[in-house]
Amino acid sequence: MLSQPAWRHWLEAARPKTLPAAVIPVMVGTALAVAHGAAHYGRAAICLAFALLVQIGTNFANDYFDFVKGADTSARVGPRRAVAAGLIAPRTMLVATWLVLSVAFAVGLLLVREGGWALLPIGLVSILCAIGYTGGPFPLGYNGLGDVFVFIFFGLVAVGATFYVQVGAVTPDVVSCAAAVGLLAANILVANNYRDMETDARAGKKTLVVRFGRKFAVWQYALSLTVALLCPHALLLYGYEWPVLLPVLLTPWAVLLTLRLAASREPAEQIALLGDTAKFLAVFGVLLSAGVLLGS
Repeated sequence: MLSQPAWRHWLEAARPKTLPAAVIPVMVGTALAVAHGAAHYGRAAICLAFALLVQIGTNFANDYFDFVKGADTSARVGPRRAVAAGLIAPRTMLVATWLVLSVAFAVGLLLVREGGWALLPIGLVSILCAIGYTGGPFPLGYNGLGDVFVFIFFGLVAVGATFYVQVGAVTPDVVSCAAAVGLLAANILVANNYRDMETDARAGKKTLVVRFGRKFAVWQYALSLTVALLCPHALLLYGYEWPVLLPVLLTPWAVLLTLRLAASREPAEQIALLGDTAKFLAVFGVLLSAGVLLGS
């Protein structure tokens, strides 16, 4: 079998299926800025570049540190990881991680120039947590805090900062939308950790699924979907019209995803569910953005 070109290995390591978690918060935050009459598309583009770079940097760091810590081995049942599969040397991946996050920092400085110094600590913490998710003395993902990290940084921070850099404030409707996006982004992690429970446990990676079991993960997944689908209703209290309820159309899909997670037994099923969970976030984000624009 012919070997793949190197760029394909890097593309695989970037984990394209996880990138909606970076794109959707910027889309929703910008739609809210439009609704408030203060959209700035240049600043939104900078936010998107920063979010994508941090997401890719986090994925590279995860690839490296999970290999070093023994969480990714030949026994892995999920999609292959570049370092564990011998496609990219560990040191090369580590250098790439720092390079990508350094570029993210440079892009973040543009946001500071546009939105003020209040954004600097947010950007710095985002980059540090990208490393600290699986690296450092207290890796968040290995101590059951990965879900909290994703909810905060891919929900509250990503949507809120995108809106703030364009409008100069954060309003209650933004917090409601950011919470919904964060919960659905965290569900991508739940689906991933659900599949990897056994290998994570052997490596000492104490995710919430490892700590509390798969039944807990199903309830967490279902509750996150439920709260996310309720969040658009809160926008009605802030003066939006009925189109903001467009994401509610996804309720049957949410129920189906939960039932699939609870019934899944084979890695192939769980890998497919992971992809569909990311798709759910993407479609939810598109419908929420459209609803905000049409209902403002």
